[in-house]
Amino acid sequence: MTRRKTITSLKNFPLFFSPAIILIVFFVAYPVLQTVYISFFSPTEEFVGLGNYFDVLSRKEILNVEGFPKWPPLGALIHNLLWILIHLPLSMFSGLVLAVILRDVKGASIVKSAIFLGMVTPLIVGGIILRFTFERGVGIVNAFFNVLGVEQLARTWTAYPETALFALIFGSVWLWTGFSMIIYSAGLATIPKEYYEAAKIDGATPFRTFFRITFPLLKPMTITVVTMTILWELKIFDIVFVATRGGPGWASTVLAYQMWLYAFRDLNFNNAAAVATFLTFLTLFVTIGMIRYMVRR
Repeated sequence: MTRRKTITSLKNFPLFFSPAIILIVFFVAYPVLQTVYISFFSPTEEFVGLGNYFDVLSRKEILNVEGFPKWPPLGALIHNLLWILIHLPLSMFSGLVLAVILRDVKGASIVKSAIFLGMVTPLIVGGIILRFTFERGVGIVNAFFNVLGVEQLARTWTAYPETALFALIFGSVWLWTGFSMIIYSAGLATIPKEYYEAAKIDGATPFRTFFRITFPLLKPMTITVVTMTILWELKIFDIVFVATRGGPGWASTVLAYQMWLYAFRDLNFNNAAAVATFLTFLTLFVTIGMIRYMVRR
């Protein structure tokens, strides 16, 4: 009787998943394939191959190499890379340090909840907060510089091309630090305490213990944090849209926002599709590279 029920369940297996498969095909697979398809055509529906990609990459708002290394702006692609180079190490190591410090502290869960609040804050709200944080006269950053007596830095950071992008990058660290902190906290819970007891008996300093025991054993968590953070940084849009609109003078634009401009401001859906496809391949390259690295290790 049990075997007959099992066979009946297996026969109904495709039926159970058909609604989900239909939704995925119509709302995920078809839009993705359609986006890739129109990226190879001109607005007049003429096949241009990689023409849209070359056109997009030759535009100054995407890649501005004429005045390099003059700043700003360098183009959306370089801005995304700068976001990764600055935001990734800051958020990762901030989360790691907080996880280590709060590991054996009483009431750490309350502190972790407060830090993780930035992670669950909608990015639209986060962008508004960042804009006011760096606003002259009301922002806490400018109040800090006023206390230090550095009045030349007490200005509206998002209003100047030289500082707009860096204001968004540094300000967004608190939005993502909670993620790395939680991942590292979970990893620290898996490390046997006997390792630390043995290191203490051998006379190892806390600094040496951290780099000889803690950090190496947290490698899988580090790979996860790096992968997820890079993916978040590549597709960043909400903060830029709310805080600066890519300005001033596209000094803080990024690829996702530039894609939005091509599609909904210029109505150039072909170039927007090319940027979207290019961004998708960047994220796939990062994801596949990290997965292969984890498998080899």
